[in-house]
Amino acid sequence: MSPEGKKLFNIIILGVSFMFIFTAFQSCGNIAQTVITNLNNTDFHGSGYTSMSIIYGVLSASNLISPSLVAIVGPQFSMVVSGVFYSLYIAVFIQPATWAFYTASVLIGIAAAVLWTAQGNCLTENSDENTIGRNSGIFWALLQFSLIFGNLYIYLAWQGKTHISESDRRTVFIALTVISLVGTVLFFLIRKQEDTKAPGDDDSTNEIMGESSSARNKMMRAVAAFKKSITLSFTKEMLLLSVTTAYTGLVLTFFSGVYGTCIGAVNRFGSEEKSLIGLSGIFIGVGEILGIFGLLSKKSRSGRNPVVMLGILVHFIAFYLIFFNMPNDAPIAPMEGTDQVAYMIPSKEVAMLCSFLLGLGDSCFNTQLLSILGFLYSEDSAPAFAIFKFVQSICAAVAYFYSNYFLLQWQLLIMVLVGFFGTITFFTVEWGAAAALAARGSDYSSI
Repeated sequence: MSPEGKKLFNIIILGVSFMFIFTAFQSCGNIAQTVITNLNNTDFHGSGYTSMSIIYGVLSASNLISPSLVAIVGPQFSMVVSGVFYSLYIAVFIQPATWAFYTASVLIGIAAAVLWTAQGNCLTENSDENTIGRNSGIFWALLQFSLIFGNLYIYLAWQGKTHISESDRRTVFIALTVISLVGTVLFFLIRKQEDTKAPGDDDSTNEIMGESSSARNKMMRAVAAFKKSITLSFTKEMLLLSVTTAYTGLVLTFFSGVYGTCIGAVNRFGSEEKSLIGLSGIFIGVGEILGIFGLLSKKSRSGRNPVVMLGILVHFIAFYLIFFNMPNDAPIAPMEGTDQVAYMIPSKEVAMLCSFLLGLGDSCFNTQLLSILGFLYSEDSAPAFAIFKFVQSICAAVAYFYSNYFLLQWQLLIMVLVGFFGTITFFTVEWGAAAALAARGSDYSSI
């Protein structure tokens, strides 16, 4: 296999592995609050929102050390170990216990930081300036198939159910645990690249390391990766991109946890309210996958900005429709649901359209963020992607926390404001990248 073929193979395996793991995890996150609401009249007392807030809070803090861990053990082994912890978290729902639920939330937060840092490193190692956009899109499209498969099962299995029984819960989560483990095993198929730069290395670090792989030199790599993360955090480009990244964290919280809970709480949807959670996830996945057309920016002299502009417009339309379609108390409704009506009679069709738009807009943002980070920080991929996940996850943690208390209208308003400013800051960084390419005499359409 040619070197380029080997790299493309690795990108596909990376995407398929993440597809399996997140088929399980995203489906779990989408139904967690609904399942837990049905459990809270037993000995189990927990909150899906609180669990996700813990996960993303720990994830954000762990991103400070994840480049060092990836530097020590390598991206492949890092992803394998992280995948095991994802599987353990999902398995907790088979026989839930409050202490195990929150303990697993902490552990998966650490694992997620390592997983996504290693993913960014692996993606960049197998890409160059001309292929980073294509490879980001391939990875993102494969990843987002996860939303379709898991939620399709939930939609079919829970159709017509207004209460989730113990048998229903166990069947779903045993299947999701097995799926997650399959994705973890697939990481072993990724082939190592020759003569690649280790995460966080610079020329001086390489001189010190030479060809040695001793424990001392691995520690030096870890320290170098940590220092590089701190340094990159305060660069102008990273600070500007952090606003855009913060927006993706808020949206991630909304479509992966809050919006499904809203749909499941609307009593006017009748006996379909629980199965519609799965259908909503499917439409989000379809939107995410179709968002791969964001790669068309590769053929546009305007670069990534038109795709991001499309993403924010699509999201604003979705927020407007959700505001009119969903009751204001839907995110915090009790187990009995809500009978309130917003500015129109709740429509299943409008709800599914909004799911599609949420996925489409999210894909536009994330493919372009992955692309521009890989382009700007090709020599420091692990620290750069760690910062990206740090900002995204800490904002997701904050959003999950306030989702326990804020009515729908305030959650939508926060996303509108942050999204507006995040779009402007992304434009600023992209224009700077265009100017840098022009100075080098490169064709802007190549990115």
